[in-house]
Amino acid sequence: MSLPSSPAPIYQASNLFQTKGKLNNKALEALEPNLRRVSSVPNTKEYFANPQSQSTPTTPPLQKITLRPSYSLHKEEAQVGPSDFEKIRMLGKGDVGKVYLVKHKSTEKLYALKVLSKKEMIKRNKIKRALAEQAILSTANHPFIVPLYHSFQSQDNLYFCLEFCVGGEFFRALQNRPGRILKENEAKFYAAEVVAALEYLHLMGIVFRDLKPENILLHESGHLMLSDFDLSIQSSSVTPPTFVRPSSPFSKQPMINTRMNLRTNSFVGTEEYLAPEVIRGEGHSCSVDWWTLGIFVYEMLCGYTPFKGRTREGTFELILNEPVEFPDNAYFQTLSSHCKGFVRKLLNKNQKKRLGSRAGASEVKSHPFFNTINFALLRNMKPPIIPSKAQPIRAVHFNRIKESVSFELESTSDHSVDDNDPFGSFSSVTIQR
Repeated sequence: MSLPSSPAPIYQASNLFQTKGKLNNKALEALEPNLRRVSSVPNTKEYFANPQSQSTPTTPPLQKITLRPSYSLHKEEAQVGPSDFEKIRMLGKGDVGKVYLVKHKSTEKLYALKVLSKKEMIKRNKIKRALAEQAILSTANHPFIVPLYHSFQSQDNLYFCLEFCVGGEFFRALQNRPGRILKENEAKFYAAEVVAALEYLHLMGIVFRDLKPENILLHESGHLMLSDFDLSIQSSSVTPPTFVRPSSPFSKQPMINTRMNLRTNSFVGTEEYLAPEVIRGEGHSCSVDWWTLGIFVYEMLCGYTPFKGRTREGTFELILNEPVEFPDNAYFQTLSSHCKGFVRKLLNKNQKKRLGSRAGASEVKSHPFFNTINFALLRNMKPPIIPSKAQPIRAVHFNRIKESVSFELESTSDHSVDDNDPFGSFSSVTIQR
């Protein structure tokens, strides 16, 4: 699906670092509560950049492009509530809520029901994140993004009724592979699916900002689905994409520029996946998604991230100052030069020179690493990992979590919302897909 790109919001924040990429003690203290594989700091006030970036060639825009926010999705008032679902087991939990495998009582269809505590979100200043995630999921319509079917709320909780992906977290699937790694062609396949999903998000004006194996689900078909959009940010305005002159010696065809003019200074993400510009507080754009793609591909190939230090400060120092290196053994020497070059270009510490910084996903897809990939036919390709369908309720690739208390989707029969509820704008909808 080809859709217009969007400019991105900019956030202002002070630079956390001294010269030569060294961390201040004050900066470390400030970052301590803000790093996660689970949570990070809330977004700050946004404003928009000048849509004409000096780094983008001046070219005529594509004509007669219309953006439809729903993208043919039919929405109506939510037809379900907490009492319509039967709990089967817990799939995961975070700092503000839990995810359950549930069965719809009338249709017996399985869903993943994300239940977020309003009290905890208010306490942790995550109101805007929940509202943003609902807005994104209710408009997204892409095969590699987890579908939202229902969203509703009660006095105590917010609910996201999502597609149940029997394969669970891609991170868990990787842990079960021999050596916890994938072969080059296998990693290429999954990288291509992530690129396709990121291209769609960027065209929607969305920066994902937290790409990692834990935020990718494995559908029963074996294809990937991005999930967890609480750190994502979306622009409220749209500009059409443009043609740019080819900059790659491998392709002489003009490319459609899907790069967004979006910059933000908010410090969000996962420690080992943070881009250098995020750590420095310089301001970042959709280019951070291409950096995290590079980390993701490296982790699939090597079984670990490339810049992990013994301490948090050590990790940041490596991200800021050290080049990416591949293990020096016989197996990794078999990786193609295109593969290694692809990762190195994604992990360029200069965001203005990073692969994807000039023309977005079009530039990434044109890299010779993807010469054997037909992006239009990805859904027709056989994935390397196919989850077992024998016992879907076990959800074998979800993290094992003990349930210490009995489960209740809602403790009260009153599902009305108080007039002063800060979540009043949370949409209670049923989406027909």
